[in-house]
Amino acid sequence: MSQEPRTYFLFLFLFLSHGVASHRVPDSRKDLDPLLQKMAEEIIDGSYLNALLDLIQFQSLHGWTADLSHRVLAYLNSRNVAFTIPSLQAAMENHLEQRLYQPQKLLEDLRETDAQRFCTAMKCLLEDKKDLLDLEDIVIDLGEIRKQALQSPGVNRSLFLITLERCFQVLNSLECVEILGRVLRGSSGSLLQPEIAEKLPRDLREDAFKNLSAVFKDLYDQTSAHSQRALYFWMTGILQMSSNASDDSVSWVSAEDLWILGRYMVHLSFEEIAKISPVEIGLFISYDNATKQLDTVYDITPELAQAFLERISSSNFDMRNTSTIHRLGLLVCFYDDLDLLDAAVAQVLLHQMIKCSHLRGFQAGVQKLKADLLDIATENQTLNETLGSLSDAVVGLTHSQLESLSPEAVHGAISTLNQVSGWAKSQAIILSAKYLAHEKVPSFYNVSQMGVLLAGLGTQAFHAMDRRDLLQVLRRTVSLHVSDLSPAQKQGVLSKMIETGDAASNIVEIQGSFFKEVSLFDLRRGAGFNTTVLKEKELRRSQALFLYELLSKSTRRPEELLSTGQLIKGVTCSHIDAMSADSFLAHFHYFENNLSLLSPYQVNCLAWKYWEVSRSSMPPFLLAVLPAHYLASVPASQCVPFLISLGKSQLDSLVLDSHKKNSVLRKVQQCLNNSIADEYAVDIVGKLLCHLPAAVLHRGVSARAWATALHALRDCPELSPEQKAAVRLRLLEQCGLPQNWTAETAKDLGPFLMLFSEDELSSVATKFPDILQQTASKTAGTLPPQGFLRAVFESVRNSREKSPSSAPSPGCHGVMAPSSGDILKLAEANACWAPANLLCMEESTFIRNVELLGAVRGFRLPQLMTLKEKAVQVWDMPSYWKEYHIASLGRIALALNESELEQLDLSSIDTVASLSWQTEWTPGQAKSILQGFLEDSGYSIQELKSFHLLGLGTTLCAMNATEISLIKISEFRVVVARIGTLLCSTHVLAEFKKKAEVVFGDPTEWSSSVLQELGTMAAGLTKEELQMLDKDLMPYFQPSAIKCLPDEIFKELSAEQIAALGPENAAAVTLAQRRRLSMLQLQSLQRALDGANTRTWLDTPPSASPTRTPSSNSPPGGPITWGPWLGCLLVLLPKTVW
Repeated sequence: MSQEPRTYFLFLFLFLSHGVASHRVPDSRKDLDPLLQKMAEEIIDGSYLNALLDLIQFQSLHGWTADLSHRVLAYLNSRNVAFTIPSLQAAMENHLEQRLYQPQKLLEDLRETDAQRFCTAMKCLLEDKKDLLDLEDIVIDLGEIRKQALQSPGVNRSLFLITLERCFQVLNSLECVEILGRVLRGSSGSLLQPEIAEKLPRDLREDAFKNLSAVFKDLYDQTSAHSQRALYFWMTGILQMSSNASDDSVSWVSAEDLWILGRYMVHLSFEEIAKISPVEIGLFISYDNATKQLDTVYDITPELAQAFLERISSSNFDMRNTSTIHRLGLLVCFYDDLDLLDAAVAQVLLHQMIKCSHLRGFQAGVQKLKADLLDIATENQTLNETLGSLSDAVVGLTHSQLESLSPEAVHGAISTLNQVSGWAKSQAIILSAKYLAHEKVPSFYNVSQMGVLLAGLGTQAFHAMDRRDLLQVLRRTVSLHVSDLSPAQKQGVLSKMIETGDAASNIVEIQGSFFKEVSLFDLRRGAGFNTTVLKEKELRRSQALFLYELLSKSTRRPEELLSTGQLIKGVTCSHIDAMSADSFLAHFHYFENNLSLLSPYQVNCLAWKYWEVSRSSMPPFLLAVLPAHYLASVPASQCVPFLISLGKSQLDSLVLDSHKKNSVLRKVQQCLNNSIADEYAVDIVGKLLCHLPAAVLHRGVSARAWATALHALRDCPELSPEQKAAVRLRLLEQCGLPQNWTAETAKDLGPFLMLFSEDELSSVATKFPDILQQTASKTAGTLPPQGFLRAVFESVRNSREKSPSSAPSPGCHGVMAPSSGDILKLAEANACWAPANLLCMEESTFIRNVELLGAVRGFRLPQLMTLKEKAVQVWDMPSYWKEYHIASLGRIALALNESELEQLDLSSIDTVASLSWQTEWTPGQAKSILQGFLEDSGYSIQELKSFHLLGLGTTLCAMNATEISLIKISEFRVVVARIGTLLCSTHVLAEFKKKAEVVFGDPTEWSSSVLQELGTMAAGLTKEELQMLDKDLMPYFQPSAIKCLPDEIFKELSAEQIAALGPENAAAVTLAQRRRLSMLQLQSLQRALDGANTRTWLDTPPSASPTRTPSSNSPPGGPITWGPWLGCLLVLLPKTVW
């Protein structure tokens, strides 16, 4: 890592070093100020924190002169204290380890220090301006010290606790509140546990109380529900003491109290809200900032909102007045006074309801209210007349309603329509066609007005645009909405940009994420690339490999390349190896700050380079990517820095092999002594907590540490089944049985609710259905456990309104049919509907929710078949379906058989693209889609454009060898990277590989960038071609290509080639491929998995000591120390700022 926190006492080493090098000053205590004598005594006692605080105080009172360092040394000598620089440095490093890596010791020091020193420490935390302590020859950067301290795991916890304990006794409350705010805002929110509220002062001055309340309001979303409740009681306890309420019939809550409470107002009870004086609620609503506050009550419930609305209404506010409606904030989402509502008021309400998407849950009720208001707003007017005044309620319009709109109406309302979020792709298709109905070729002006509707513009329309207009669009419009475009649409734009005019300069003009679509072929023939033009562009790894190599030939300054956007993705091991020791160490921070952009192979190369040039200062996390036995280099005394360093990294990205990861975790457990003793240990292990074995999570986390650990576990991307079982057992021990949980417990568990069975969650589904459904709403695109989904399903079924529905369809009497509200609440739990329920769904419900249903990942074929039947029932036979119908189906389309697919109108590549987005087609279905497009569009394979190829997507895998050979090279070569993502059969990949040879030459001529560009096509290499590849190219196969290599071909790789695969590709080797390998090949594979260096001269101790490696003669895996890393290698320079 880059240099760790430069802590407070490092300056002493510099200070004393400077003194030793100077002339001797007479040994006389009279020559030294009493405060500096005090500082020297602390140095003698080893209390370096106290010494620093004395120095800061002295400097603030007297200033520093050049002779003072000599006088301090003279004083030390007069005390017969024999200091040598090495011994002093060792003592300081030991102190550093205790304070930085054992922040409890820092807490003890600050508890024991006297009031004056403590006051100085607090003021150092508080100070913003005089951050540099100027000691003539040395400058100490107190601002950097403060910043690093607040970012060090556990240190901010100690500072928070000591501030609560002592600060209010020595500083004024406003200053202490400011310190608390700084510490808390730099934390994850785990510092605010419920018990902290008991330690908060209750006698604060009014201004300090308001400021601290503001801090808690800012951290509301990071605070647990239990802690929110505790802080609410602390705030209301103080507010009630200053209340003028004389009896219980009138609430203590004033307008100002509501403003101070902010988001905590949602914790007021119904009884308290009902007693709020009409005058006070009226004053509150009259505040200019009331709307801003009410806009942020995201977790308000319908019942609480109604209570507030009733009190506002009782204060003589006209609830239908536009001004009042504008002040309601998120309360407007629960507006229920719709009787005899005027259309104009309905439109005002709809406009205000844009913000309702920020609510935590209750979206089904919001959608129903919008639908009711939409009906009122259009009661005496047509949709064409009111379209621009309906706000985001327009996303609730059905296909037929959108089809009924006139092009003129869409034109007139485009400034509203282009900003509304939530459009389905099918709706965007209809509106785009309406908007451009009178345009043969879209112009820059028209396209720039489309905003979020741009995704509905056809690929062919993009390609038909004037190149200059397209360039303008790329610069101003598409950049904002590029993620909404399909690969075919992007290629439609790109191909037009490159096929005309100066292609090279046009490529340079392409900005942002769109640049990732540029082919390697076009890059290789381009010109004008430099670090300036690449700064803001996103790059694929193949592009980065090519461009880094290209620019490194003309750029001699590594920092220019390494600091250029995503170009660092293209650094190879040879580039890293070629760096001198000084250059590598000077530029390492560029790599460290961009770890997320680096491949595991690049990180492995960095680790070996660091080990070679400066293993004594090597960032500990890099040891994890070296062979497992190198972890023996970590002595027990260096466990904490190792844990902190590794805990800040993504272990899954660093170590891909499960066996090696287990070795790393064994070292972690050894360092932890198989337990998490307290909350400080949770701070130190950081993200490693997500990887600790189930036994540690169940029995090794102390009760004291559990709440902090649970807060951290919420952020884990994925826990193993064993870990989930352990967490579930621990939760049952800590929280009791689900039937005894409070609402706060259910909220705090959040994603952990999915760990429980349907039976266990039944009581939660009954008592807190909204909490369960809010958790379910966050599961879109995932596959939660069936038990959780069943519980969510039951909660919706039990809480649905028992209102009579329209006459049921034949055979549906007594069958519960899904409503729109049900479907929205259930999210992925819609997978629990039986086919019979889905078949009985009302047509209008299907029409309004087809996109939501098509996105459910858990539907099985019988359910998809039922939904397809419903589509036929609503839209007629597939031959009548339009592009927007097909685009709205999602996974439902998978139920179409080959005959039905042949009936579809597939003349548009965008229609095909909406189908090929699915990856579960059978070969027969894929072939039907491919043939349907060729027949309906009239194109032959020879005539297919590059954007056609991308639109066909997975259906390209259905082509035979003859068909693939007919694809034009000029079109194929610009979409190689996209085709290289397809997981086709081996013989299809082999045919695509042959076409790639026409573009890039014989495989023996391929570079790392070409191999990376080809993706899975590289799996089409023959046995002979594979054997001829240089072993240095092996890391540049994509892992998907390794998996696709046939077992009988993979076994032909040499042991050297397999050893050179790199950690990521080695981890991609399948079990079937392994079984075909010889013992020697398996040993090579293990070396690659371990991260062994294929340059064997580095994998053994060098015969001569590297310049920067004090311990270079120790054997691999032998002990190393991080003294210089901990203490930062300091060079004594005049006026050094450090």
